[in-house]
Amino acid sequence: MTATTLFYIIIAILIIDFIIDKTLDALNAKHFKDAIPKELQDVYDETEYKKSQDYKQTNYKFGILTSSFSIVLTLAFLFLDGFEIVDKIARSYSENPIIIALIFFGIIMIGSDILTTPFSYYKTFVIEEKFGFNKTTKKTFWLDKIKGWFMMAIIGSLILSAIIWFYQSTGKHFWLYAWALITIFTVFINMFYARLIVPLFNKQTPLEEGSLRDKISKYAQTAGFTLDKIFVIDGSKRSTKANAYFSGFGSEKRVTLYDTLINDLEEEEIVAVLAHEVGHYKKKHIVFNLTASVLLTGLTLFILSLFISNPLLSQALGVETPSFHIGLIAFGILYSPLSEITNLIMNWFSRKFEYQADDYAKKTYKAAPLITSLKKLSKNSLSNLTPHKAYVFMHYSHPTLLERIKNLKR
Repeated sequence: MTATTLFYIIIAILIIDFIIDKTLDALNAKHFKDAIPKELQDVYDETEYKKSQDYKQTNYKFGILTSSFSIVLTLAFLFLDGFEIVDKIARSYSENPIIIALIFFGIIMIGSDILTTPFSYYKTFVIEEKFGFNKTTKKTFWLDKIKGWFMMAIIGSLILSAIIWFYQSTGKHFWLYAWALITIFTVFINMFYARLIVPLFNKQTPLEEGSLRDKISKYAQTAGFTLDKIFVIDGSKRSTKANAYFSGFGSEKRVTLYDTLINDLEEEEIVAVLAHEVGHYKKKHIVFNLTASVLLTGLTLFILSLFISNPLLSQALGVETPSFHIGLIAFGILYSPLSEITNLIMNWFSRKFEYQADDYAKKTYKAAPLITSLKKLSKNSLSNLTPHKAYVFMHYSHPTLLERIKNLKR
């Protein structure tokens, strides 16, 4: 195989992925105006359903614009030897492979962010604002972006530097050391995410004493579940959309409720949502997802180790000097079809786990308040109640609202 052949394979993968994605979006959009199933007719009234349709249609059109811009930019960058230009700039500052890689990815990431930030800004302050979701101030928007840059610069640079150093030091066995490093980092972040990362962006406060906490404590005792750490996060700082999640293990185990969730739902409904989250923990879904993530990372790194030394990867992107960082980008694109398959498998498991967590909540608490909470959350986020089956199969990590309610009523 020649570098030119590999280049066109990369182009084909990018274009085919774009076509499939846009085809699925179009199929899904055709169902926006479908009649609401009878089980869900109490979710929206006529005015709210019209608003939901407008929201979906607006996001669909905006998605076409952003993804088309992205694919055109990517293809132009490839055909105009953009990677070679950036690589030469990086090499003009240093001969150290690690420094070159950091400068290279720094230029790519900053350039990409500058080009995509206007879209993100428009999405937040025009679309989300128009439909009543946005609570983000311009100050918060820019602070979030700056914090994200610093986190990426620090954490990303350390991990990338270590991986390249492993590659230089151990050759084809680098993947084992990289896997160990990423595994340790993944477990650490899963353990301490709420303690270390969340406070950078949101304020967390323990759920205050009162009837809600009493009901949660009573449920936890009934379910045989130790739950001492219940926190409320100021999600309303950015959006009116609500959420709840479980994080950590052992002594770091905690449930986090968005303040919007507390405002939108009745106390019984909040307990039902929490029972669902406890179900994920009891059914060991968190452990499964973490283990699967670690194993998939190992598989990816192993396959990477088989090809990263091949100069064709760099040459396919127009860079004559073989290097780890260029090879990494080419490999990432070539690996994406396999990555898509693993994502489909993980989404299938995720949908299955959602049913199991719902069943656990029904068994240990009640189905009725979970059903009403799901309906309220869907209504308040203007969710799509009639998605296309192919779109659900490819993209949904949760079953549709209709499927979940049918399951809960069995």
